Amino acid sequence: MSKALEGVRVLDMTHVQSGPSCTQLLAWLGADVIKLEAPTGDITRQQLRDLPDVDSLYFTMLNCNKRSITLNMKSDRGKEIFIDLVKNSDVLVENFAPGAIDRMGFTWERLQELNPGLVFASIKGFGPGRYENFKAYEVVAQAMGGAMSTTGFEDGPPTATGAQIGDSGTGIHLVAGILAALLQRTHTGKGQRVTVAMQEAVLNLTRVKLRDQQRLTHGPLREYPNDNFGSEVPRSGNASGGGQPGWALRCAPGGPNDYIYVIVQPPGWAPIAQLIGKPELAEDPDWATPVARLDKLDKMFALIEQWTEQHTKFEVMDKLNALNVPCGPIMSTAELIADETLADLGAVVEVEHPQRGTFKTVGCPIKLSDSPVEVETSPGLGEHNSVIYGALGIDTNELQELKAAGVI
Repeated sequence: MSKALEGVRVLDMTHVQSGPSCTQLLAWLGADVIKLEAPTGDITRQQLRDLPDVDSLYFTMLNCNKRSITLNMKSDRGKEIFIDLVKNSDVLVENFAPGAIDRMGFTWERLQELNPGLVFASIKGFGPGRYENFKAYEVVAQAMGGAMSTTGFEDGPPTATGAQIGDSGTGIHLVAGILAALLQRTHTGKGQRVTVAMQEAVLNLTRVKLRDQQRLTHGPLREYPNDNFGSEVPRSGNASGGGQPGWALRCAPGGPNDYIYVIVQPPGWAPIAQLIGKPELAEDPDWATPVARLDKLDKMFALIEQWTEQHTKFEVMDKLNALNVPCGPIMSTAELIADETLADLGAVVEVEHPQRGTFKTVGCPIKLSDSPVEVETSPGLGEHNSVIYGALGIDTNELQELKAAGVI
């Protein structure tokens, strides 16, 4: 069966997480992704290693389904080879520091000359302006995109989320831009520049807090559990901050992740009241309606928690779902990696690696009926040099000379 992006060649100059998360998804969707690395390799091959002299999980889990070549872009011959690679690619992706590609001699104008159909995609920390030349990492993007100021509890410090919305979140945004540019190219015949700033990607994911910032001008946010409101959207713990109140409630046996997140919708209150042994609250005018409960959400969830503490989070999940009450147990990383349902869905997959053996990683979350994804192991450093450079007319003897000269 053919793949959705079959025939699309991606020259992948990305490193660490934001760029590789983008290009890995393109590879999963069928693109031929060629990871171009310096002869020393992507730094994440060595970072956070759990086994000596083996590519780290940091690298393997972000570079599946790709091919790898090595190239020294500082050498004249390396630049000549790079030109040939660009001419034979549909997409070039990079996430270097601002200006790095330009300093190599490959401005957008130069790349257009080499390949008018090229889609040149970049991730930067920030867009043009005051912050343009600043470096960014995951939590820097969260800090400057509105996530940290609105995450955590009211009496605690700004808090980073464990989900990598700054890096991988930006990578997914870039995928959308690349696919749009490829589609437009089918009409115009021309490539284009695609850029995504990490700050803006996080801000896009934090839009509901900008909604609430504007609502604040008309008074307190009643669905928030906070007692005091100033001029900024406050941190509100585990409150949903939406039209349907929710909270994380303790469950048995009381471990660090023995919690379940419960949302109380208007039709859900009566069955919840019955379930927790308080059926009279379904008709009590002080409790019966969402408006009546709004100023005592803390008391409402405390009542529900008295019941959830007597059951495990999965027992609570089954009982509440039987009543059509939205809820979700707080699943630890250990539970997720061992979850049979996620394995059956291909959301967590086992991959064979030639050096480290089997490892688990996330599967492709996008399911296409006519383009199934098979997750393949990440490539060894320069594993595909002979095949890819051979296709450019570089024979075995020259490859050996290039390697001796430090070009590859």
